[in-house]
Amino acid sequence: MASGIFAVLDDIALLMDDVAMTTKLATKKTAGILGDDLAVNAEKATGFLASREIPVLWAITKGSLLNKVIIVPIALLLNAFLPLAIIIILMFGGAFLAYEGVEKIVEYLFHRKTADHAPVVEEVRDDAEAEKTKVRSAITTDFILSVEIVIIALGSVLTQSLTVQIITVSAVALIATVGVYGIVTLIVRMDDAGYNLIRRSKEKSLMFLIGTLLVKSLPIIIKGLAIVGTIALILVAGGIFVHNVHFLHELFPTIPSMVKEFGVGLVVGIIAVILVTIIKKLIGKKASA
Repeated sequence: MASGIFAVLDDIALLMDDVAMTTKLATKKTAGILGDDLAVNAEKATGFLASREIPVLWAITKGSLLNKVIIVPIALLLNAFLPLAIIIILMFGGAFLAYEGVEKIVEYLFHRKTADHAPVVEEVRDDAEAEKTKVRSAITTDFILSVEIVIIALGSVLTQSLTVQIITVSAVALIATVGVYGIVTLIVRMDDAGYNLIRRSKEKSLMFLIGTLLVKSLPIIIKGLAIVGTIALILVAGGIFVHNVHFLHELFPTIPSMVKEFGVGLVVGIIAVILVTIIKKLIGKKASA
């Protein structure tokens, strides 16, 4: 009896060793996409009132966890029975990310400038509705990035047993959510931490200077994250297409992979924006007819 218990414990210890090793490997392989995930979600999680930052981040985090709960079992089932479906899902997700990235660039380059010449009209904003819209957008983007993270993690443990695959992919998904949104929370609360240091410190003391630096740095970081997040969207999208379309993977082999991925993502995004614009105009004409 005792020997049986020790045998089970030994098996569990070996399984945990395997899981620890595979989780470390999978996390390394997803490090790049996790960096993009951080940049994208930090940009999407900003722009709220200070009193709403934590509730909004918690809502996005819960949505992200739900995304992982949906994605992980589906990815494991599709990998076992219909692996081609994973590639198709990734391609559609890549097209959506490219669209989002290029749409931000189009908005900045064109719509922002035309707004200066438009007649001044009093705008009534529904902040609660705007908040819900931004949270939904963040969760949708997180879903696509989560698919990428889960697929990469799964790809690194395909030779392992099903048990190791399940535990490893689940662990990476949890680490991704907690790690990314934990860092995002720290970023968006920088100014509050800075104000607290300023209030509790003497003027020109080290803590006062650190607090002032935190407060002044936040707007710069947020603007930087908006730029990095847009670039990350296009890079991730381009990477999905380059890694899964043989023609694109072999195209221009001397060009650095990052440059190629950004170029492909940009082209896909431009095509997606044009198609969506045409569809919206056609729907608008039908509605007005």
